[in-house]
Amino acid sequence: MSKKKFYVVWNGRKKGIYTSWNVCKKQIDGFEGAQYKSFIDLAEAEIAFCKNYGDYKGKNTKKPTLSSAEKARFGKPNLESISVDAACAGNPGKMEYRGVLTHNKQEIFKKGPYEKGTNNIGEFLALVHGIALLKNKKQEDIPIYSDSRTAMSWVKQKRCKTNITFDASNKELLALIKRAENWLKENTFKNPILKWETKAWGEIPADFGRK
Repeated sequence: MSKKKFYVVWNGRKKGIYTSWNVCKKQIDGFEGAQYKSFIDLAEAEIAFCKNYGDYKGKNTKKPTLSSAEKARFGKPNLESISVDAACAGNPGKMEYRGVLTHNKQEIFKKGPYEKGTNNIGEFLALVHGIALLKNKKQEDIPIYSDSRTAMSWVKQKRCKTNITFDASNKELLALIKRAENWLKENTFKNPILKWETKAWGEIPADFGRK
């Protein structure tokens, strides 16, 4: 007996998630630029539908990364949240970071590139930026997702514990770090900082897609 599949249609006559290939086929047959893919797990399909087709194009979505029991331990992400991520070309190298709405990947801030940064620094700055933004908007009940345990730890300690060397080329980045550290020391926040479980949910919505 074949396993049940879930079909995500990003671009077709009617976008959505379908449990029948025949119904899915009606949405894409003869539709120019149709974008669709099958998944063997409903949770993965729901997460994929909130992302872009390009995130899954050419990838094998028929082989689960975790068993159903393992995924059940993680549950589903809270889509009423924001997600942050960073990208760095080298270590250190040119670094940038951004934050998006988790449910639709709409970008709400993006900074950089900054010279001689690291991914962890970017993740830290992205978290603080997101926290400050939500506090300013009086939305302190909205969670923030990060896939970096290191950055989450630094925020908790209110200190960016990087060991890179700063000089004239990355003094702007050092100033940003100091400002972020000072903000954490001078302010309180209530937003839950949550770990994005990549193995269960796929890449974080704020991912730059450069892996």
